[in-house]
Amino acid sequence: MSEPTYSNNAIAAVKIPEYRSLLAGRFCFITALRMLGTLVGWWMYELTNAPLAIGLIGLAEVIPALSLALYAGHVIDVSEKRKLLLKGIFGYLCCSLLLLLISTRYFNTNTTKTIVIAGIYTVIFISGIIRAFAGPIFGAIIGQMVPRVILQNAITWNQGTYLSASVVGHASAGFCIALFGNTGTLGIVAGLLSVALFMLSKIKSKPAASTSVNKRTWESVREGLNFVYNTKEVLGALSLDLFAVLFGGAVAMIPVYARDILHVGPIGFGWLNAATDFGSILMVITLTIFPLKTQQGKKLLFVVAGFGLCIIVFAISKIFWISFAALFVSGLLDAISVVVRGTIVQLKTPDEMRGRVMSVNSMFINSSNELGQFESGVMAKLLGVVRSVIFGGTMTLLVVIITWFKAPTLRKMEY
Repeated sequence: MSEPTYSNNAIAAVKIPEYRSLLAGRFCFITALRMLGTLVGWWMYELTNAPLAIGLIGLAEVIPALSLALYAGHVIDVSEKRKLLLKGIFGYLCCSLLLLLISTRYFNTNTTKTIVIAGIYTVIFISGIIRAFAGPIFGAIIGQMVPRVILQNAITWNQGTYLSASVVGHASAGFCIALFGNTGTLGIVAGLLSVALFMLSKIKSKPAASTSVNKRTWESVREGLNFVYNTKEVLGALSLDLFAVLFGGAVAMIPVYARDILHVGPIGFGWLNAATDFGSILMVITLTIFPLKTQQGKKLLFVVAGFGLCIIVFAISKIFWISFAALFVSGLLDAISVVVRGTIVQLKTPDEMRGRVMSVNSMFINSSNELGQFESGVMAKLLGVVRSVIFGGTMTLLVVIITWFKAPTLRKMEY
């Protein structure tokens, strides 16, 4: 049977039924994770009243995720990816049920606050182990699911789904906390993960590439690292996002801003969490219809610099709508960065190395979110919350300036 033909238009990738199942499953999955992350940050701040405790949540997740990332990339490349993905989603479901148990009145009545806090950190640590394997699989599967000619379109839709789910997850978490409390919100999270498990089970088997199966673990890991290091456009884009996200992690301090600086409570907290993603969704829709066609590398540097400026504005604002607008614009700019970086990585990576490269990508990008959360918590402890966020935005600008001069290949890059 001949392969189906897909026109290269704005909905080319979505015409593939299997890809639609992936998008639906990923939407539910990311919505659940964003609700969970928002809830845990608010919950921990309620328990401790300490910004550093929020930062330690990120550290608890990133230690196992970062430690296992390279090995996970090898496992992904030599495994059947659908089965591994379903195991990861099921693991997240178990973690959400454990947190639901910890949040119940019975558990809190019969244990101490210290045990509750320790239990939360333990579950988050376990979720970091799961994330090392589950996170990169989505990127690895896309390359096997859609024709290369519409890969850029698939990446844009994938990112739009991710950001839409982030908006729904962040915003709805605030409302759900206000309406149903922590336990009720965790029940919704578990339900969403169950739906994600069902939708992703519809994906066809994605076997390992034959060239990856017989390689030794260290040989395989080293090959992936060498590929990223020697592909300068990939290395430059990943490094830029790593440090920008690491230092620009203002989102980690949103619980403090919402409660103690802007005084907007859990509902305002949810809107602030969603502001960045609202902007990102709008930009991803725009990029789906009008994709970037020239000077993508230079534009990447400009938008990351703008992101840093937005973080500084958010840091000094004491007015809710200005804070919301700063985060919204940062989302517009971040979406451009993510789409450009994702397109570079997918177009440059051969199928047999997608798991390893996506795991390195996860180390650079996804783990930097949690490291950035930890950095924000530590700097808030040392400098105070406002000064720590200003510091983060300023460092993001400095990273862009250094990258401009030190990575001319990235600056001149086009695809």
